[in-house]
Amino acid sequence: MTLSVSLKHRFADLTLEVAFQGSGRLTALFGPSGCGKTSVINAIAGLLRPDRATITLDGTTFADDGAGTWLPPHCRRVGYVFQDSRLLPHLTVKQNLRYGRWFTAPAERYADEASVVALLGLSPLLDRKPAHLSGGEKQRVAIGRALLQSPRLLLMDEPLASLDEARKLEILPYVERLRDEVKVPIVYVSHTLSEVARLATDVVLMAKGRVAGAGSVRDVLPQLAQAGDELAQDAGVLLDARFKDFDAANELTTLASPAGDVRVAGRLATPGGQCRVHIRAADVMLATTRPQEISALNIFEGEVTAITELPGAALEVRIRTGSCFLSSRITRFSASRLGIAPGKPVFAVVKTMQVRPPGR
Repeated sequence: MTLSVSLKHRFADLTLEVAFQGSGRLTALFGPSGCGKTSVINAIAGLLRPDRATITLDGTTFADDGAGTWLPPHCRRVGYVFQDSRLLPHLTVKQNLRYGRWFTAPAERYADEASVVALLGLSPLLDRKPAHLSGGEKQRVAIGRALLQSPRLLLMDEPLASLDEARKLEILPYVERLRDEVKVPIVYVSHTLSEVARLATDVVLMAKGRVAGAGSVRDVLPQLAQAGDELAQDAGVLLDARFKDFDAANELTTLASPAGDVRVAGRLATPGGQCRVHIRAADVMLATTRPQEISALNIFEGEVTAITELPGAALEVRIRTGSCFLSSRITRFSASRLGIAPGKPVFAVVKTMQVRPPGR
């Protein structure tokens, strides 16, 4: 799938000027509230007609103001999952699911009802009405209804925003299955880094109506340091890791990662399992000699490769360690005191309690 979006639109309090291409399994539009993310997917869906727009999906033109083309929403075959489930209250779960099929001609339907029900774990719910569902269950039904449209593209507008933490953790594995097992590409809107880090293959970082960065989730995450105060605190790196060992007596998991072994509190993954871990730049301390007798268990030897100046007192230091990079945010004073400069050997120190999988 290749989704190409270029649009401009002026609102009373925001000028939206966005251009990007998405070709991953799940492309996240990520940024603070009010930056225009929902307006972008509304334009993709045809619910907002921008002042200027060119939008194509795999050669099908949804919009091209130069050619005078504007495909109506019902002709785009785009599934949409909103923040709230928007289920029809007088219909059962089964009837709500089947309602989605009405929007696609029989000859174009590919989604199988039984497969969607199994994928989302909906079998026990089929005869219930929405009033008797939890928030997480309602969102699973909403996702199923969108899938049964047999969409070319699935749009998800902060689908976990209205859920508490327990319900979010319930839904996230289903979205992961959706990303990995269903062939339909997804554009996922969120302002929550933990969701994006766990789910996304690609990210479009937005700020004040514009694209501040775009690319793979691993390439974009370090750019958050320069994307404004609201996002800067979560800047860091994602590491793909695999289970190595579990110390039951101390409740510690050891993961093998490109940076070296990483120790994480609690049981994470199982033998042979893989996961992502997020290490924020703000949680990485630097030392010029290997620290001794400290509580932190994660110490990575590396070399400074770049330094980026940030607003205020901070610097972002990029360190090559193992076969990957870590980032550390320290003050200018500390950098000067330690003589931090490109080429400098350093040790990156991360407390075990600060390393966690995205979404937790």
